[in-house]
Amino acid sequence: MSSALLAKPQMRGLLASRLKKHLVVLSILSLGIIVGFKFGVSEPRKRAYAEFYKNYDFAKEFEAMREAGIFQSAPPKGS
Repeated sequence: MSSALLAKPQMRGLLASRLKKHLVVLSILSLGIIVGFKFGVSEPRKRAYAEFYKNYDFAKEFEAMREAGIFQSAPPKGS
């Protein structure tokens, strides 16, 4: 009588039914991670680069590096 109360285990299609559920969960988690990375890392990085290069003076930076003697082909002024 106790065996009649227990449900029979699923013997066929167990892998397929589990895979469907896991693929749905995996897809949702993957999309969440992608969106989180885009708005949590990529967009702030783009804004930081844009802000940095908004007021960046290439010529001034080149002259500072040239005076420091970083370049071998461009000697400091006055040499």
